[in-house]
Amino acid sequence: MPLFFRKRKPSEEARKRLEYQMCLAKEAGADDILDISKCELSEIPFGAFATCKVLQKKVLIVHTNHLTSLLPKSCSLLSLATIKVLDLHDNQLTALPDDLGQLTALQVLNVERNQLMQLPRSIGNLTQLQTLNVKDNKLKELPDTLGELRSLRTLNISGNEIQRLPQMLAHVRTLEMLSLDASAMVYPPREVCGAGTAAILQFLCKESGLEYYPPSQYLLPVLEQDGTENSRDSPDGPTDRFSREELEWQNRFSDYEKRKEQKMLEKLEFERRLELGQREHAQLLQQSSSQKDEILQTVKEEQSRLEQGLSERQRHLDAERQRLQEQLKQTEQNISSRIQKLLQENQRQKKSSEILKSLENERIRMEQLMSITQEETENLRRREVASAMQQMLTESCKNRLIQMAYESQRQNLVQQACSSMAEMDERFQQILSWQQMDQNKAISQILQESAMQKAAFEALQVKKDLMHRQIRSQIKLIETELLQLTQLELKRKSLDTETLQEMISEQRWALSSLLQQLLKEKQQREEELREILTELEAKSETRQENYWLIQYQRLLNQKPLSLKLQEEGMERQLVALLEELSAEHYLPIFAHHRLSLDLLSQMSPGDLAKVGVSEAGLQHEILRRVQELLDAARIQPELKPPTGEVLTPTAPQEPPESVRPSAPPAELEVQASECVVCLEQEAQMIFLNCGHVCCCQQCCQPLRTCPLCRQDIVQRLRIYHSS
Repeated sequence: MPLFFRKRKPSEEARKRLEYQMCLAKEAGADDILDISKCELSEIPFGAFATCKVLQKKVLIVHTNHLTSLLPKSCSLLSLATIKVLDLHDNQLTALPDDLGQLTALQVLNVERNQLMQLPRSIGNLTQLQTLNVKDNKLKELPDTLGELRSLRTLNISGNEIQRLPQMLAHVRTLEMLSLDASAMVYPPREVCGAGTAAILQFLCKESGLEYYPPSQYLLPVLEQDGTENSRDSPDGPTDRFSREELEWQNRFSDYEKRKEQKMLEKLEFERRLELGQREHAQLLQQSSSQKDEILQTVKEEQSRLEQGLSERQRHLDAERQRLQEQLKQTEQNISSRIQKLLQENQRQKKSSEILKSLENERIRMEQLMSITQEETENLRRREVASAMQQMLTESCKNRLIQMAYESQRQNLVQQACSSMAEMDERFQQILSWQQMDQNKAISQILQESAMQKAAFEALQVKKDLMHRQIRSQIKLIETELLQLTQLELKRKSLDTETLQEMISEQRWALSSLLQQLLKEKQQREEELREILTELEAKSETRQENYWLIQYQRLLNQKPLSLKLQEEGMERQLVALLEELSAEHYLPIFAHHRLSLDLLSQMSPGDLAKVGVSEAGLQHEILRRVQELLDAARIQPELKPPTGEVLTPTAPQEPPESVRPSAPPAELEVQASECVVCLEQEAQMIFLNCGHVCCCQQCCQPLRTCPLCRQDIVQRLRIYHSS
């Protein structure tokens, strides 16, 4: 199985060592050795090959590196043709080049402690190779071409997986030392391998049919060949050579005596200069000592001043950081409490069975609306109702226009259809023509067209529906909370704090799930209202004139549920209390049981549970607030309404739409959040399912994942900020 090694970047020390060795090898008078060992190399640099080729280096030492290959790209082994000694031990080589036989001058090859799996067959061309060390590798066999190494004297194959020696090794007559693992050998047998090199060679010669001779008889030509490269015999004979050597030694001795006298004179001169230098050094040391004390005193004062300023700055930063953390913590607590209140309110509304009853009563009421009396037909306020219808249709058309423009823009980006744009232009022209029409003409057109009357009645019905209004208010609260959570998350990232991040993420996911559920409930409620409208249209008289105008006038004159309950006798303070606690859906229950403040002050949470108030926290809060109202009434008796007072309005006027919200308005006012993509427009889009509010309408179109959490965008929801 091949091994793959990751290239390592050499350290600064190894890089400096490589540069030093390369410069040292290029200096004039340098020896024939290039040593780039312990340089953390992953491959031999190109400059090393060039240096060996140009300067005719004979020894290349590259051990203790991270080499995985001897020959890098764009390099040739012919650059190492003069190399006699190649040391590659302690590397990560897995194979040697197939053309290794081109190094015909090589005499010593050391590849100990590598990862070699096999030797190339061209190794037999190294006719001058005398030492081959492949110890501690992963070799399983030796090539037969080893028998062609006529000058091999030392062979070390221990620490491998070799079990058999090639018979061709018997032709290597110069082999003096063969090191192997005798216990792992199969051929020759272990006994022969344990007896030594001579016994192994005798066994191989016998197996090959050759006569064994000691290596000493074959080493003389090898040694002579090695000697001829360094020196040649003199043609004058040995005597003349000895006389010349004696004369040369005498000349060297005389030169040595002269150099000795010169060194003595240089020593005396050096001692004299050393004494003068010591005197000057003592004077300079005395002067520097005084200057050192002054500098140390100055540095000490400066350091104390800097430390004092640094400590003050650090205290200021710690206080500022603590203040920001406290502010963040307070904001998180406020958001958490509001989210908990929203979740409790949603759960409370789920468990309430009275909603189903109110829906059934509303269906019955809508069926009763079908019967139109002659008196209502005569008392029809045609102009007033038509004017209200015109205003309602204008508002509804504007909202639908915005929604249709947004939907058509999205559809155009996907389908790129020009027909939709033409249709949208026609609708724009139609709406503009409606706005430019005279009001009297619009009213007369509304009076004549039954479809427009029906559309106005449908818009007013959705606007007046209590459940639809509650769902819209809850959706608006959740959108505000999601915007605040996104701003808080961005602020945390800018401050580089990660505390309570998991809690914020859980709250955001909970709000996202609640928002999706409310959107489904809103759509379902609109479907129910459309079904009621269809039933009204089906059950109406065939040629009833002004049918939808009368229905619209009835809906305008209809009193809210809270006003009806007040007319039935409920105390105003109790109604306001339930609306403040977002428990207005319990108003029918309190009216049915005729509960008053005095009666509630004598009840327990268990009594409220029996009546139908299932939330434990809401039970205690109602009783506590009732007790506070009664205590305030005792202190100021004029605040308590007289017993048996019935609130009857002077005229059936419609109360204002502004109902007190379930959460404090001051907490819902948030600063505008900018788009994280363009950093210019205001964030207007909610991404589901993650719940982040971080992009404007233009930047969100090409996005497929949320820029903050990288979650897939399942649905986009536009936020319309009311002025």
